[in-house]
Amino acid sequence: MAGTAHTSGHREVLYVIACGSPLARHVGRLVDLAQQGGWDVCVVTTPDGAKFVDKSALIRQTGHPVRTHYKNPTDPDVLPPADAMIVCPATVNTVNKWAAGITDTLALGLLVEAQGKGLPIVAVPFTNVAMAAHPAFQAGVARLAEWGITVLFGADVIALHPPGTGEQHLYAFPWAMPLAALRSVSRSAA
Repeated sequence: MAGTAHTSGHREVLYVIACGSPLARHVGRLVDLAQQGGWDVCVVTTPDGAKFVDKSALIRQTGHPVRTHYKNPTDPDVLPPADAMIVCPATVNTVNKWAAGITDTLALGLLVEAQGKGLPIVAVPFTNVAMAAHPAFQAGVARLAEWGITVLFGADVIALHPPGTGEQHLYAFPWAMPLAALRSVSRSAA
């Protein structure tokens, strides 16, 4: 899979879902790496994620609108269907709601539906040590992994930071990591 062209000549479509975290300001780096890997990238944000991203820059970068809210029933779909998804950064809120099957945002609705379709999904939670310690979040991460979602989380993946210091860790974020994980998931599914 990993960004290859379909037999019709169209590139595979990757949805990058960005949640409400300062890390979302840099999601264009993930978009760039995915495009270099051959993906047609669409960005979807949670409502809080939209507060952090530069929608105009992402529209120019991807050639697609940045979606945040469900469309009206009579409106056409403006994004091509996804072949895979990366949720990065995934917040505690999104992980908890997703693991509970809540679809009150477009991002969550797309994730729940993609999971039901069996699409490859990589989730990269980015949070602080205090938020990560909550039992609901820990259970949510474990549940998503049990359900076949590739969850990149833990001290061996991305070191958790103390509360209030997340901004200091943004530039060291390994943006290539979720794409490498997606390639691995895609190869094993083939």
